[in-house]
Amino acid sequence: MQMSKIVEFHKALGDLTRVRIIALLQQGPLHGQAIAGKLGLKPPTITHHIAKLREVGLIKERRDKNTIYFSLNEKILEGSAKAILSVGIRGGTNMEMSVTEEERASIINNFITRDGKLKNIPAQRKKKLVVLAHIVKGFEFGKVYPEKEVNEYLKQYHEDYATLRRELIMCQFMYRDNNQYEMNPPELWWLR
Repeated sequence: MQMSKIVEFHKALGDLTRVRIIALLQQGPLHGQAIAGKLGLKPPTITHHIAKLREVGLIKERRDKNTIYFSLNEKILEGSAKAILSVGIRGGTNMEMSVTEEERASIINNFITRDGKLKNIPAQRKKKLVVLAHIVKGFEFGKVYPEKEVNEYLKQYHEDYATLRRELIMCQFMYRDNNQYEMNPPELWWLR
């Protein structure tokens, strides 16, 4: 997660009404009118605050006929809240707790050649995540990379650099905005 995304997340939580909405949604999904009624506010005010929470990914929506129900995206809430603690730290990750060093070494040995090339992109999620975590070590936390530079780096591992780049985004190793790439903190890796 880029520093700016961490800041945007905390800005979104910097409003008492939004914190109250999050507290309500922890109890379960609600529609806008119900939120407005429980908080004693007008629906347009709720719409404004829901939009701010949606921008940072804290709110999910589900339509039932003409009613939209809002719910809390707890994974994003937890991951974004933890991200501030990892600023400037390259540390442990969720995956590291479930993969032993022996398993990691075996996976890397099976998929990475002696000269550092990727034999093939693993299909199994666990193996793919271990390989991506290995590949991503060459990127610097806090540095913004243009897409061309990311492509050049990934080409040293595999000719299908576009798939590798896409996997790094989909598994939350990196964040992309306008063809600019930045490392996410390890706590956000593979949340989706």
